Amino acid sequence: MQKKNATVHLLILDPSQNDAESLISLLRNSGKATRAHRITSEEDLEEALKSGSWDLLLARDIDQEFRADDALAMIRRMDKDIPFVLLTGEYDRDRTVSMMRAGAQDTVPFEYTDQLVLVVNRELAALDERRRRRVLESHLREAEQRCQLLLESSKDAIAYINDGMHIYANQSYLEFLGHEDIDELICIPVLDTLTPDSQDRYKEFMKSFAESGKDGMTLTCVARRSDDHELNVVMSVSSATYDGEACTQIVLQPEHSDAELEEKLRQISSQDLLTGLYNRQYLMDALGQAVALAGKNNESGALAYIALDNFMSLKGRVGIAGADLLLGDLSNILREHAPEGATLARLSDDAFCLLCQPGDEKELASQCEELCRTVENHLFDINGRTVPVTLSIGVAAVTENSPKAPDVLGRAHTASAELKKKDGHEQGNGVLIYNPTDYEALDDTNSAEAIQKALDENRFRLLFQPIINLRGEGEEHYEAFVRMLDKDGEEVSPYDFLPPVGPSDMSIKIDRWVILQTIKQLSSHRSRGHDTRLFLNITAETLEDKTFTSWLSVALKAARLPGDSLIFQIREGDANNYMKQAKDFSKAIHELHCKLSICQFGCALNPFNTLKHINVDYVKIDGSFTEEIQKSDEAKEGVKEMVKSLQSAGKLTIIPLVENAGVLATLWQAGVNYIQGYYLQAPVPEMNYDFGDQ
Repeated sequence: MQKKNATVHLLILDPSQNDAESLISLLRNSGKATRAHRITSEEDLEEALKSGSWDLLLARDIDQEFRADDALAMIRRMDKDIPFVLLTGEYDRDRTVSMMRAGAQDTVPFEYTDQLVLVVNRELAALDERRRRRVLESHLREAEQRCQLLLESSKDAIAYINDGMHIYANQSYLEFLGHEDIDELICIPVLDTLTPDSQDRYKEFMKSFAESGKDGMTLTCVARRSDDHELNVVMSVSSATYDGEACTQIVLQPEHSDAELEEKLRQISSQDLLTGLYNRQYLMDALGQAVALAGKNNESGALAYIALDNFMSLKGRVGIAGADLLLGDLSNILREHAPEGATLARLSDDAFCLLCQPGDEKELASQCEELCRTVENHLFDINGRTVPVTLSIGVAAVTENSPKAPDVLGRAHTASAELKKKDGHEQGNGVLIYNPTDYEALDDTNSAEAIQKALDENRFRLLFQPIINLRGEGEEHYEAFVRMLDKDGEEVSPYDFLPPVGPSDMSIKIDRWVILQTIKQLSSHRSRGHDTRLFLNITAETLEDKTFTSWLSVALKAARLPGDSLIFQIREGDANNYMKQAKDFSKAIHELHCKLSICQFGCALNPFNTLKHINVDYVKIDGSFTEEIQKSDEAKEGVKEMVKSLQSAGKLTIIPLVENAGVLATLWQAGVNYIQGYYLQAPVPEMNYDFGDQ
């Protein structure tokens, strides 16, 4: 799967505008396209959480009107999957433990910027994995549901049998033979669902099927329903598997199909017969779809569990028939007050559910408060007696972090039951929103890659991605990437561990390993007639390494490789943070006839100021611009202007992350020199791209 240079959507809680900007700059300089919002109040955070999708919240642990603890509590209350990192003045073990128990992912001293970047990388990677897992779980649920629906929604009555006994039957089959559920049918042999005259023919038929193994064989026979009503049917059989075991599928069809009757049966199967509302099964299916939609599209919703207070006592006073009248009257009130587009269902004798999506738990709770007042003030006249009715309603949010449908229903039910433990609500009559922090403990996980061990065990690999001249000139350029293999043999992107890797000698060691290996491979590649040049990424630690250029000179001579075959690439953030060292580095490598490129260009407040001090030959514009120019004309014009200014200054421009053909026309019109991305070729172990086929 290709790695997207996704923009990080960042929330910052910090009273200082300058400190907030320094955090943004830190993340951008570490290689992340960042779009940030600084929180100014409780209302501001609540609105941001409702209206946008966020990847991370960084909060300063200092006195301010809206504190970090309050922000964390709001995230937990709204059940949002947003990593929370507290930035402290100094390390405080008790404070760290307290915040992590409250739901924070970590605490980091504000001055420890290298540690902060590592923590951010870890939490963003974990968030990405959780999102991927939710998508995969959603796909799995959809696949399972589709398979089940093929059976359940079939007009045909379908069952699986093994040794003459039912092991599964769809709803049509159950209704066809007049049974309530599969548990009732599972104890009944197939023979018992046929009339005596048909049983002998069925035995001969199944014997013939077993001998021939021919799927689709049919038998005309007479089925006997549970109410002893007899039906003329056509039975077809075929081989199948159920729960991994071999069995036989049978399909029953009336000799004369009644489509209108079947449609009516389907409608009845999703309806509560007493109230006319949806039934429990329909509600659970709708809730499952709502949870899946929240996971895929971040479309939040809310579920209300509506319980009648003291229903058994009411039922004893008015009788069964009176209770039915009461439930019918109540269902009409619920219909009148249900929000437009909501799903309203009856779950049991004394419980209803209301599902809203899109929706908000606070808004639904407010509507339920009004519903409680309406029901309390309504005069329920049952057989001449006025009966007081109140409701206990629990509301649970449906978010991207929600569990499966039965657990969401359990959350709302829990809130409904907990209401009666609150002061003033001992008899119910109120609304309570489920807060996950009150009931659910947090898991804490920790993982780290042993970089030195990976180097010692030779678990580093090189990959090469072509950089193509958009004007069709036959130049051969590649960018070299390093990958580390973890203990399971999976590749880890260098952006997960290189910036900043710490300590500095480790970064230098990795840089030199990459450069030495690429020089060897490039020398061999060029000896076969290729005039190839390589872009090599280096870290800030190598910029500061005064021994690097002398080491590089020896390495080039040993490989008999000309200096102009290498183009060293530094990040814009490193260039700004180590301006003098970058300037000296540029001068030194140009003396070796090597070239210099600056990448992630355009994220600094004044990016062109960097080029006034550092002599670079190539400029690779930050990948977030590639994404943006496909969304707005304003971004297109901005990139065109940037490219024009760079080329006027004599710089060759590169646009990375070209993932589709649609963006090529814009880049051509902008005058871009080079392009790079998965549309051309993903990074691969060999330099094998056909530059002549453009």
